[in-house]
Amino acid sequence: MWPRLSFNRPLIWLGLSAMSAVLWLPSVSLRLGALLLMAVAMWDGWRQVKLEQRRSRLTEQVMRQSGEAVMITDDQHRIQAVNPAFTELSGFELSEVAGLSASNLAAARHDSAFFERFWQALISAGRWEGELWQRRKDGSEYPMWLEVQVITDPHGRAEHHIATFTDISLRKAREQDLRRIGREDPLTGLPNRFRLHELLASRLRHLRAGECLDLALIDIDGFKEINDGLGVSAGDRLLARFGKRLAGHVAGGVVGRLGGDEFMVLRTTTYDDHERWVEGLRSHLGEPFEIDGSTLRLGITIGSCRAPEDGNDDGVLFQRMEAALASARRHGGNCCQRFRPALDVGDGPNLTLLNDLREALAQGGQLELHYQPQHRLSDDAMIGMEALLRWRHPRDGMISPAEFIPLAERHGLMAPLGDWVIHQALTQLAHWRSRGLSPLPVWINISAMQLFQGDLEKTLATGRARHDVASQWLGLELTESVLLDDRGGDIVPRLERLRDLGHRIALDDFGTGYSSLGYLKELPLDKLKLDRAFIKALPGDSADAAIVNAVTAMARGLSLEILAEGVETAEQRDYLRQAGCDEVQGYFYARPMPAHELEALWRESATRQEANTRQAVA
Repeated sequence: MWPRLSFNRPLIWLGLSAMSAVLWLPSVSLRLGALLLMAVAMWDGWRQVKLEQRRSRLTEQVMRQSGEAVMITDDQHRIQAVNPAFTELSGFELSEVAGLSASNLAAARHDSAFFERFWQALISAGRWEGELWQRRKDGSEYPMWLEVQVITDPHGRAEHHIATFTDISLRKAREQDLRRIGREDPLTGLPNRFRLHELLASRLRHLRAGECLDLALIDIDGFKEINDGLGVSAGDRLLARFGKRLAGHVAGGVVGRLGGDEFMVLRTTTYDDHERWVEGLRSHLGEPFEIDGSTLRLGITIGSCRAPEDGNDDGVLFQRMEAALASARRHGGNCCQRFRPALDVGDGPNLTLLNDLREALAQGGQLELHYQPQHRLSDDAMIGMEALLRWRHPRDGMISPAEFIPLAERHGLMAPLGDWVIHQALTQLAHWRSRGLSPLPVWINISAMQLFQGDLEKTLATGRARHDVASQWLGLELTESVLLDDRGGDIVPRLERLRDLGHRIALDDFGTGYSSLGYLKELPLDKLKLDRAFIKALPGDSADAAIVNAVTAMARGLSLEILAEGVETAEQRDYLRQAGCDEVQGYFYARPMPAHELEALWRESATRQEANTRQAVA
């Protein structure tokens, strides 16, 4: 803003020269000129002094107004000046610290090695920046962010040090809160899942010879009903008290909350009393809780395991506890279940299989449809076929639907799988038509997921339009469980719309569900498929024979076709024919087969049927 103070100016040198020459000048006019030059030089020097004073006052004012604490020391780090922000932060006035070494104000948290690095940085780089703990006048300590700059003289020697301080107590507190939140459950104050993994891993590393780790995963049965009945706030108070009671019971152990109503306990022990310890947990937690004047006795389900017997990796132990808890839930809950190897069978493979199934859906080429022909009992003619999904895995070969269909149902893959089946079946129908084969209907299975997750009607319409296949050649098979699943809403109008579009509808696995005959009467069906469970013991089993006769009579009364599945012997076929069954499918006629094999069988059947027709006419 202003030039720095300097007397090395031409005007001042001229004034000094005039001062030395004024007495020796011969004339008055020259002496008056020298005096005038001296006066101008003095005015210039005075102006320089005033500018320096203004600069000093401004610098002092900046220091006073600065929100950052400022401290100035000499080359020996003795304090020479501080600003009001420093006094407010530390409590020390200048008179109390003037002449003291700045290091006297540092907290005792820093060792000599820290200060050695500090001095080395100042000497080598001329500045230092970092976190330092300082001591206040009242003895308390606080963290600050310190920046120190070395001020040198014209010869490069250290002359002063200017240090600026920023209190970072709030920032440190926020960082600590974030670390705590990242490792602590906010409701109960217990370690969360992340922290529990850390603690478990630490205890596993420090296990001594003869020591074991007992682990238990605890679930409160019916906690949703408690929330619904008493309110979320009361549910939260119950969880907090539950965690407190659990922590009080497990002396020397670790208690944490994984989320929801799941808690975890682990303890280091030398006793072989795992089952008794777990049962003790369940008994203690089963004592009543008082919440808002209500007395609650909780059902407690526990899955447990032990290290190193059941594993020595924290991730594996967590998985095995969860597998044990899932098994206990499947047994109805309110019980304890320890991990056993049988619970772990298939866990790893299932995860791999699930990933491979997603890959197969995304990439294509592994899934295929096999077709099992359906025959009319009156003349054994092939009148249709059922499309059955198969998965030819590139590493494991053909994988049974019994393995991957339940997996797809659990993980939301049934809708895309069902869509793939629809388009593949329509593609095959169009191909057979182009090969000159007389059209026969293909029946595909429709899952519940396709009805309330996917858009079945749109998928069917798109596929028919793309392949120019009439809807009458694609039949839809649904099980009783699908029809009764309330997630799909009222299924009757949707089935009626599908029938109006020309699709025929069959009720698959009839007799294995629990639907009433009154409900069956209202469903828009074309065909009943009698489950193989009632066929395999025919004709010797009188109970199965009675069921087959009754279902056949009922289907005839409802004007429904009936098809029997699982026909494997000539005796079964003959009995069904005598009972009035319309159609059959099963190994007696053919196993499910790829499309090209079915095409050969189809042509053979068509040729044989034509021959029978000509013979009958002749």
